[in-house]
Amino acid sequence: MFFQIVGEITNIRTIAAGRRIRQLARLKKLYGPGRWRKMKGDAMVRLAHGQLRSAELHWYEAHGVGKRGMKIKKLLD
Repeated sequence: MFFQIVGEITNIRTIAAGRRIRQLARLKKLYGPGRWRKMKGDAMVRLAHGQLRSAELHWYEAHGVGKRGMKIKKLLD
């Protein structure tokens, strides 16, 4: 699903870190080593057909690598 983040991400929380991440080996292989964390937060997003919706986003991030694999987990409204 294609989307664009409008504004900033709020209510950012860590879901998992280090070995608790199921995709850790894949992340290290694709993007390199780092202190990987799985994060979640809320944001306004513009969907592919132009509609603005509030959504819960999930992504992985590591220091020096940045945010990777961002996806919409669920629409909040």
